[in-house]
Amino acid sequence: MPADSPLRASPLAMTVLFMLVAEPLHPYEMQRRMKLWGKDLVVNVSQRATLYKLIDRLLEAGLIAVRSVERDQRFPERTVYELTDAGARTARAWLIDMLAVPRNEFPRFPAALSFVMMLEPEEARTVLEQRAAGLREQLAALDEAMSPSRGPLPPRVTLLDGELVRTMLATELSFVESVIAELRSGTLSWSEAELREAGSQFLGD
Repeated sequence: MPADSPLRASPLAMTVLFMLVAEPLHPYEMQRRMKLWGKDLVVNVSQRATLYKLIDRLLEAGLIAVRSVERDQRFPERTVYELTDAGARTARAWLIDMLAVPRNEFPRFPAALSFVMMLEPEEARTVLEQRAAGLREQLAALDEAMSPSRGPLPPRVTLLDGELVRTMLATELSFVESVIAELRSGTLSWSEAELREAGSQFLGD
């Protein structure tokens, strides 16, 4: 963790800091641009309350500062934030660390998959088929969003996050489909009795 910041690095915190590199912004505009630029593919920006809490923490840590307060009768009062020198150094340090150091981020699906034996094989096949259908929909939507037919694409370096997400989705779909095929053929199967016996052997009972 950079010496400049008492905060733990997070994708959302890093994104907020880099959003302020170009110009000062208020939180609503930050969130709008994150979605417009597709950052919601890789960062959870859906909850505005979470964003506001994070901004308060960044402000307290001295990584951002209040530039001004906009007052307009048509809108609620909006605080505009700017990046501090400490914030710029911290964002760069976080970026380098996140790019260079692989970490286990404990996503939900592998955790659930580790307990798939708690379902009957047929039920497991059914729920995995639902997941496969969802993955196909996500892939189709991503391909549509990144298609040149929608108009000129920005420089490829700005699309690398989308390319990685697509690769991960396609890899996961291939894996899920292979498990479904094994469940359908019976190559992969289990029973409560088999699991109990395996558990006893594993524990040395």
